[in-house]
Amino acid sequence: MSTKGTVSLNLRNERLAKFVNYVMKEGKKYLAMKIVSNAFEVIKSKGHANPEEVFEKALENVMPKIEVRPKRVGGSIYQVPQEVKPKRQLALAVRWILASARGKSGSEFHHFLATELIEASQETGNAVKKKLEVYKMAEANKAFARFANR
Repeated sequence: MSTKGTVSLNLRNERLAKFVNYVMKEGKKYLAMKIVSNAFEVIKSKGHANPEEVFEKALENVMPKIEVRPKRVGGSIYQVPQEVKPKRQLALAVRWILASARGKSGSEFHHFLATELIEASQETGNAVKKKLEVYKMAEANKAFARFANR
């Protein structure tokens, strides 16, 4: 990992600080900050002027508004579509972005993370596919929406 010309992270941005915490493993926050910073550097090198803007757009595109939750009614368990709270939206989006970036093998992680953020900001990539799968499940089970408030 190179340290030349690193992008300084604005950790006053609550979403970005939370993202760094999700990237972090075994309490190594400095390493997580370095990974995110290097990913932002890669985003910049790929022609995007503001990496933080790409990051925010990626999160917005991946955050699900509706998901299915299991609900027991009588003796059956139904997959009931429900709205997702904002905190959980962020958690799911970050989890999906990191899972798709970690699922790739080969080069260094910050390259995969940068690629996934760029793809998510353009509404392509694995994290956006995951969101669309969740929406398809909600659409398929919308007949059970009447059980949501029981």
